[in-house]
Amino acid sequence: MERVVRHFQEELEALQGRLLEMGGLAEERVRLAVQGLVERDTGLLDGVLQHDEPINELHIEIDNRCFKLLALHQPVATDLRAIVAAVKINTDLERVGDLAVNIAEAAKRYLVHPPVKQLIDIPRMGDIAQSMLRDSLDSFVRRDIGLAHQVLNEDDELDGLKTQIFRELLTFMLQAPATVEPALDLILVSRHLERIGDHATNIAEDVIFMVSALDVRHHAPTHPQA
Repeated sequence: MERVVRHFQEELEALQGRLLEMGGLAEERVRLAVQGLVERDTGLLDGVLQHDEPINELHIEIDNRCFKLLALHQPVATDLRAIVAAVKINTDLERVGDLAVNIAEAAKRYLVHPPVKQLIDIPRMGDIAQSMLRDSLDSFVRRDIGLAHQVLNEDDELDGLKTQIFRELLTFMLQAPATVEPALDLILVSRHLERIGDHATNIAEDVIFMVSALDVRHHAPTHPQA
């Protein structure tokens, strides 16, 4: 029995390691997509667009690891919540990778045009989104509810920047019709970055549920479960 328990814990740790690897890949792709936009570097953007396979392969592998653990060990309570959280986090990270591709695609369209404005808030959004993603995964590894709540609080700043970017770019579009197409692509980038923050928030909420059995989705905590 002790050997079975030890094997299960080793498998959980391996699963955690693969999730961290996937998170690192997703975060790096977001960083490169934003950097390619800011520096007007199509080579960086092409790299994001052409190297989607590692995240997709990890997505399948992690799901398989989770389902195998559920089938072989039939975990309960905290261990069960940890595996269910891993399945959901895996999906969130895969979608972050997809959003990095979306950013790179919008950036490539934007670079066909002259710059609309100096990019200040979009890089800030990128930094915040990456930080939220990193902190949410750290909270998962460390079972740190405080850090998870910090991620939830950061989401408001990201939303505020997205609204600010939209208003500023709308002013440019009204004043100069030639800026409409590239400005819309910048608005899309800001929305994709906001969505990345939402996925980081999802991960943080899963961590809180995993550790405390509290469901804080939609900011409506329920009573702890077994």
